[in-house]
Amino acid sequence: MELPAPRGPVSAAVIGVLSGRDPAILAGLVVAAGDPVRDDDLQLALFVCYELHYRGWDGVDDRWEWNPGLLAARGRIEAVFEAALRSTVGEIKTPDPRDVPKLLTEIVQDEGPPLSAYLSSRADLGQFREFVAQRSVYHLREADPHTFAIPRLAGRPKAALVEIQQDEYGNGDPERMHQELFRATMRWFGLDLTYGAFVGTASALTLAINNLMSLFGLHRRLRGALIGQLAAFEMTSSLPNRAYGNGLRRLGGTPDATLFYDEHVIADAVHEQIAAHDLCGSFAAAEPEAAAEILFGARCAMLLDAYWAEEMLGRFQV
Repeated sequence: MELPAPRGPVSAAVIGVLSGRDPAILAGLVVAAGDPVRDDDLQLALFVCYELHYRGWDGVDDRWEWNPGLLAARGRIEAVFEAALRSTVGEIKTPDPRDVPKLLTEIVQDEGPPLSAYLSSRADLGQFREFVAQRSVYHLREADPHTFAIPRLAGRPKAALVEIQQDEYGNGDPERMHQELFRATMRWFGLDLTYGAFVGTASALTLAINNLMSLFGLHRRLRGALIGQLAAFEMTSSLPNRAYGNGLRRLGGTPDATLFYDEHVIADAVHEQIAAHDLCGSFAAAEPEAAAEILFGARCAMLLDAYWAEEMLGRFQV
């Protein structure tokens, strides 16, 4: 994946250093944003840093992944992003671990803006294509951020996460990997199938949703937030994916084009129970001091998804 064009001074500094500029510019990097979650510059800079832990950037030495100067700069950006999330979500009191599955169910009750209904019944081909392009930033590496949590869990929570991930990765069949199923959807739309092809045109909120998972996945202290985010994702996925599949069929989508969405209607109905009870419930029982972080992760997931859906609907309904 090629490095994208900068969107401001912070991303320009990060991208510049990875392109060969003097790393000293990172030491004086000032990270400030009125709304970090929607800040194009901050979110792109963070995404560029995080991608070094995934598949990397063309022409960028892999050793940058653990460069102390870059990690220090990334830490300053992360601190601004995380502080904004915690301020918006508000304080979460440590719950009784036995209540975590029920509390997760309450958190995901808010359906948010009706994006799935719009795509099902009203979106035209170009609007659905834009939806798919934006989602590709995550779906072409679907499940990868959550895999970081596997070695950080033990016992029943680890087994539950592995069970979910096994489905995500096609149960050993590369053609059934959800990443590959989404590529078939993109192919039907005539989109560029290259990994990361739409990072350069992704909105700040698209990047923020991806950065949220990376933030949680790359910090052991946030492992509870990561599985909470995953639980919220799985618990709110089945019905929207049914709507997406129906919307795509309305527009003439072939069975191959809709398979990604149809697969998630079934898979995520199962994953919902595993994530809420076997993963999050058992993790809270084993590590009750981290139970509040599970709820924090779920609330962050719902918050950013609602922001993103509202933004997409705003584009479509102009």
